[in-house]
Amino acid sequence: MDLRTYQRHIKNHLGAELYQHSLGVAETAAALAVRYRGDKRRAYLAGLLHDYGKGYSRSALGQKAGEMGLCLDRVSLREKGLLHAPVGAALLPLELGVTDPAVLGAVACHTTGRPGMSLLEKIVYLADLIEPGRDFEGVEQLREMASTDLDRALLAAVDGTIQRVIQRGLLLHPRSVLFRNSLLGILRGNGG
Repeated sequence: MDLRTYQRHIKNHLGAELYQHSLGVAETAAALAVRYRGDKRRAYLAGLLHDYGKGYSRSALGQKAGEMGLCLDRVSLREKGLLHAPVGAALLPLELGVTDPAVLGAVACHTTGRPGMSLLEKIVYLADLIEPGRDFEGVEQLREMASTDLDRALLAAVDGTIQRVIQRGLLLHPRSVLFRNSLLGILRGNGG
């Protein structure tokens, strides 16, 4: 499929508002890929498809996860904002024929992050938070950081996400903590 076909499908699958967000993430991811010498086309596609799972209700996502035999952790199953990422990544090959492991990996971990993320995964994680439609305290600083230091911007992004999760009384996914610690290791020069 070409990008326009994916765009039409995503627009119909997600609706106008979420489609606009997905376009913003795709364009931001492509720009970050250029900045950090990644694959612009893959970044655009992963950004466009990152919320594919949100086209389904929470119960439908749970049902599809069971049908596909996905082994999902308890936090992902209990927090409504997390299930769409891994299930969406698993649905993309079946429903849209997307089989690129790099794209699927970026979709799967865009909500929690994980240690050892690829450049594409990092780009999509960050693009989801800084796309032009996002408006929260600190987003402008995050956008500025993203243009100069990807890992520092990611650390600030995951710190902000963790703070919002705690403030809202939600379950914090352990992968987000591991992701944060891995970024600290990278920035301190002792690996991730």
